[in-house]
Amino acid sequence: MTLLVLYSPRLEECRRFYQGLGLDFAAERHGQGPEHYAAALLNGMVFELYPARPGRQTDALRLGLAVDGSTANPPLTPGRHILTDPDGRTVEVRST
Repeated sequence: MTLLVLYSPRLEECRRFYQGLGLDFAAERHGQGPEHYAAALLNGMVFELYPARPGRQTDALRLGLAVDGSTANPPLTPGRHILTDPDGRTVEVRST
């Protein structure tokens, strides 16, 4: 996989949630498109957060992420954690 895009009505809250897991987001805008956030992951994959529009909301989704728990905010102990993002998506985090 090279790209994952989540559409959210709670864009800033989601950015803060995933940033707290260690993702480094940059604001972007392509042409006349909406401003959104993008983070490049270590494997080259791009994770983007876009504002939701009618017909463009991603809420029935489960994600799995591997993170350095010591850099998460708040820090995570090593192991598996089941979290919920601001849109209600389940996020399974494997912390090292």
